[in-house]
Amino acid sequence: MSTSGHLKMKKIPVKPFWWDRGLFIIDQTELPEKEIVLKLDKVKKVYEAIKNLKIRGAPLIGCIAAYGVVVSFIENENLPFCKLKDKIKKDIEKLKSSRPTAYNLFYALRRMEKIIDNFGISKKKLKQNLLKEAEKIYKEDLIACYKIGEYGEKIIKDGMGILTHCNAGGLATSGFGTALAPIYVAKQKCKKIHVYVDETRPVLQGARLTCWELEKNRIPYTLICDNMAGYLMSKKEIDIVIVGADRIAKNGDTANKIGTYSLAVLANYHKIPFYIAAPISTFDFNIEDGSKIPIEERDENEVKKINGKYISPENADVFNPAFDVTPNYLITGFITEKGIIKPEEIEKLKNMGG
Repeated sequence: MSTSGHLKMKKIPVKPFWWDRGLFIIDQTELPEKEIVLKLDKVKKVYEAIKNLKIRGAPLIGCIAAYGVVVSFIENENLPFCKLKDKIKKDIEKLKSSRPTAYNLFYALRRMEKIIDNFGISKKKLKQNLLKEAEKIYKEDLIACYKIGEYGEKIIKDGMGILTHCNAGGLATSGFGTALAPIYVAKQKCKKIHVYVDETRPVLQGARLTCWELEKNRIPYTLICDNMAGYLMSKKEIDIVIVGADRIAKNGDTANKIGTYSLAVLANYHKIPFYIAAPISTFDFNIEDGSKIPIEERDENEVKKINGKYISPENADVFNPAFDVTPNYLITGFITEKGIIKPEEIEKLKNMGG
């Protein structure tokens, strides 16, 4: 894969998916015990992979959904051209319903839908252009995340303790991550850092995925339970908090993995900088504030079970929102591919590609 401009990419830390005459992913539900590769050769499989967290993270969901449209074409290419386009559009609607909160999903699928709407009657050309657009979305995310890393690295000082939440690394994007991208770049520049990783209940993406990534890339880390973060802050072990995002409203209110809001409150109390790392494709300029962000609620068994075994009474009542919303006034800044901006400056991003 080539890049353009001044960008000089090092080795991609993680490769969560690839296209090789078909769509292949690492099944993230099996990590860290097993590294299983799945081929998604039907739209139903793409939908289920997104829905069931075999792939997750807003930027990666967008990339996979884009390639899912190409999968739809291949799956249905024997249909007459008009029926083929109608079927692909139905599949796009199905993919949109897989995860309601991650804005990158809708951003990517809108771009793929425009290719269908603006194309004539050649199946061959349509396939070429769908694949070209999916590859463009992937490469844009890869470059954006590395630039997030470049900008974010500048606020990481030698010797810092960095707290992150959930997994916003290569496994959540095209390969570099959002919240972990500044950490990867800091390592490339030989800065001495230590990462504190929230386990992230109930699905444990921090423990299973972020620790797996940091281990592979030989970055020092300590795994903690979610409810230990405040204590570490009080002991002055945390110098900065960097997390990802699934959707950012026009005013800067940010939806991210459940537990993020608690960290923001704690960071504010302890006067610790709290940053959101996200590409412009995560900003939703169509909604004014966080109250309009749809919050996905997931299956109760994610809370009641670990490794298939009940940790609660079987009939326990459960509330399981996958995300919470952090208000803009608790956010120090947004680390984007266009630089670090404050919540009140978000409107500027709209003309930069959002």
